[in-house]
Amino acid sequence: MPRTLARKDPTAFKTLPLLVEASPEGLAYQTLGKPLNFAQVLEKRRPIEIHETERFTTELANLGVSVRLTLNYQGRDHWILVRQRRLDRGDTVLKLISGYVPAHELNLPLLTAIQEVAEECLVETADGWLGGRFGDTWLPTPYEGILRYRETSHFSLTPLSGASRPVQAGALRLLERPQAYVHLPTASLQLVYDLRMELPKDAREVSLFHVDEKLESGPLVARLDRRRPDIYLLPLEHGQPTGELFTLSKGELCKASTRGVWLSESFAEQDGWLVR
Repeated sequence: MPRTLARKDPTAFKTLPLLVEASPEGLAYQTLGKPLNFAQVLEKRRPIEIHETERFTTELANLGVSVRLTLNYQGRDHWILVRQRRLDRGDTVLKLISGYVPAHELNLPLLTAIQEVAEECLVETADGWLGGRFGDTWLPTPYEGILRYRETSHFSLTPLSGASRPVQAGALRLLERPQAYVHLPTASLQLVYDLRMELPKDAREVSLFHVDEKLESGPLVARLDRRRPDIYLLPLEHGQPTGELFTLSKGELCKASTRGVWLSESFAEQDGWLVR
């Protein structure tokens, strides 16, 4: 039986639309207009057209972040992907860990990204659940009180090499150099952070689980379902994904079926600053 971990009021979420200016040298965004709640953001995420791929100015519904999370397990690099049923798109896909950036973090999207890792990617060991750390910053432990987090051990997140073209939030250049693209079907700006997850050496019988929030007649509810971990390891060869998928349960890699599996737009070919 799924275990309820958290409930949130969806009306508490607020973000702002964006004005984006792109050129061959880089991309800059700034906030625009009035705050939007979650329902209003979904309403604004409608398809748009942009004909120039490298140089344009446009208004977008929101800023989203994704984390291309790499885990070396049993001597091999893997990307961590999660399965999500997207109500706004009417499909089910494997995607990167991702989320909407709230208004107060639009100039600090990396903070949203690492919080999404803490909320969506749960790491269980024989001795309890692992919290995480990015540099000197401790990740939140969002389900403390429900899950028993270990106090003496944690996983670490470190940045991998960034994109070649800079991104600016207002006058502030994002130092981690995330990959940026405008997703035309949802009129959104997406930033992708490349991070590596390192597990502690004392981690035994590691299992991975995905926890996603779902809107249930009012609140957003986060549940843990052990029968459906919904998180996968995609092995890499020379930095490129292979055609295999695995789950990780009690330290064992278990092969998962790829039948009927679709990948999200973060895997699509990028044309300039655009993903169609």
